[in-house]
Amino acid sequence: MTAAQTGRQQAEARRGQRLSVLLLTALVVLSLALRLRPAAVQPGDPLLLLQGGEGPQPALLSGSLLEDPRLAPQAAATTSTSTPTTAAAAATAATAAPTAGPCKLLLQTARGRSELAFRSCPELRQGWRVRVSGSLRRLQPAPHPLLAGPAERLAGQGVHTRLQVDQLEVLERPPTPILDLRRRIAGRLIEAAGAERGGLLAALVLGSAVVPLPAAVRDSFRVAGLSHALAASGFHLTVLLGVVTALGRPLGRGLRLALAAAAILGFLLLAGPQGSVVRAVLMGAVALLALEFGRRARPIPLLLSTVVVMLWIQPAWLQDVGFQLSVVATAGLLVTATPLEQAIAARLPAGRDGQPGLWRSKLAPALAVPLAASLWTLPLQLLHFGVVPVYAVPANLVAAPLLTPLTLAAMALSLVALLLPALLPPLVLIIDPLASLLLAIAQRFAALPMAQWQTGRPLPLLVAGFSLALLGLLLPQLARPLRRLAWLLLPLVLLLHLQLLQADQLLLVHQGGPAGGRDLLLARHRGRGALISSRSDPISCRQARQLATGLGIGRYDWMLLLDPLAATEPECWRQQSGLVLAYGDGSQPLAAGEQLSSPGLIVQALTMDSRAMRLQAGQQQWLLLPDRQSLWSWRQLLQRPPAGVWLGFRPRPAERRALQAGGVAAGRRWRWWSGRPEARARPTPWLASGDSGSLQALGG
Repeated sequence: MTAAQTGRQQAEARRGQRLSVLLLTALVVLSLALRLRPAAVQPGDPLLLLQGGEGPQPALLSGSLLEDPRLAPQAAATTSTSTPTTAAAAATAATAAPTAGPCKLLLQTARGRSELAFRSCPELRQGWRVRVSGSLRRLQPAPHPLLAGPAERLAGQGVHTRLQVDQLEVLERPPTPILDLRRRIAGRLIEAAGAERGGLLAALVLGSAVVPLPAAVRDSFRVAGLSHALAASGFHLTVLLGVVTALGRPLGRGLRLALAAAAILGFLLLAGPQGSVVRAVLMGAVALLALEFGRRARPIPLLLSTVVVMLWIQPAWLQDVGFQLSVVATAGLLVTATPLEQAIAARLPAGRDGQPGLWRSKLAPALAVPLAASLWTLPLQLLHFGVVPVYAVPANLVAAPLLTPLTLAAMALSLVALLLPALLPPLVLIIDPLASLLLAIAQRFAALPMAQWQTGRPLPLLVAGFSLALLGLLLPQLARPLRRLAWLLLPLVLLLHLQLLQADQLLLVHQGGPAGGRDLLLARHRGRGALISSRSDPISCRQARQLATGLGIGRYDWMLLLDPLAATEPECWRQQSGLVLAYGDGSQPLAAGEQLSSPGLIVQALTMDSRAMRLQAGQQQWLLLPDRQSLWSWRQLLQRPPAGVWLGFRPRPAERRALQAGGVAAGRRWRWWSGRPEARARPTPWLASGDSGSLQALGG
């Protein structure tokens, strides 16, 4: 190779790195901006029927169903834990629309979308046209940014309302051959191999987005860092095109391209037009054409142009986390995988006579690919989830030899399931050991200690700084000033984030409701946390887990559940803390003077006949009065309140005067109540959470 050719390659590599930096930076910045930008409402959206209000309001909607029914979390958990008596029953339960329990699905009207909610789920199918009537409401935003509310979850799909359905009329059942094909493949694989292994085989062909995988399987692959194996992506298309091009090599170019085009189109139809799938299809098609006509495709400009075209056609894809991760991971593989492979190979022992040997030729690329993808997607992982799968690289290293043969086998089995279903059971027995081994790998890595490092979700500004620092370290040839900046910026970002995690904090999350609403009080001290919940229902438990994950708390030191009703899912609470005191399960309430405590986190009962409590979080002292009875009981103690006071209700004028006489309204640093603020111009010393909102106090 001449010096001129080497110089051109180096210049091209530098241009590719610059484009990759531009791409990652743009995605991170736009993702941050989308968090702050309110969702746009299109003309004719069902939200306009509310005329600026929140609802509920009677409404009549008609349109097409955009998906099969989704079971509510409680019903889904019940379904996943139940064991069908036969394989046929398992397939039916997985692929048929649920007939019991609440469920939800999306409706496309003439000019907008809405989410339909059913108390008892009817048998419906994607593509059917229906007319529904019921109570229409605006989707409520999450009371805290760390919680995934329905408004945030569905905003990217243009959904702003939810209709609680009272009456349903099916207008038309149009044929849906592609959807029926998906259901038939998934159903027969699940019937032949069971819910777990059959669902895994179906996901390797169709993608987990359209396959009814058990929740336990999804969680294991997610915690182990193997979720990409179940998501239809460029890897699955590459495997498919590899087989097709190998089979079509003896054919002419025209037939070979037609065969490849049929494979690409089939992959797109079966996996669905998801953002990551469309990106893989467009890039694969262009790269295949370039290869067939003897041209070398430039991967980074191809990736950048593909992203631009996709977002021009469908801007909503930018809000899809899967699309963001797919694009950034692809950029990382294109730019960083080869330099990482070379760096790893240089540190591995060489073979005989200076040859690369097995370690350098096999282990180096096997390590470089998952490492490059993990490093490049790390900022988005932190931004969206606040969790890092610690064993993602070794898990991928162990699972990688299985993925290609298992994906090929699953594709072959799907053809058998359609053409010769009678042969499927014996063929599944041959593939079953590989599927069982992959499941075991995911489950074993997910069960390891610290399988997920709960870093907490950093502030968006810190994520942006971390992204710049990481790019400076991963691309040392990009620019020396950026590399120097990275060495200064990285420790600064980590120090600021750790300082925020270690700070004392009291966080109130309130959601109103007909039964008085629910309150979560989370106290934090030096990275540890404790929780007081007014309710013990499953929603409160899931929100408690989300808050812990977002704040980087592995397990709560203790949890106090004030609900007089027993928890319907007690195991959910016990998984989050080794000490759970629940008043509804028959436990005696804390007597006056008794306390739950861990270093720096203490709650003490103040009276015998109420729930008045004193909470300490580090140096912060708080008086907690969840209800009016606790307020009047505390007044009889003639005690001065600490610096912070929380009322679980909105005080009446007489109660406010009594509180002021007791010293609460004057000289207190924090004065909170749960509920709607007062509608008056004169400022009040109290802070209100609102009907759905949060308040927080940070200390040192």
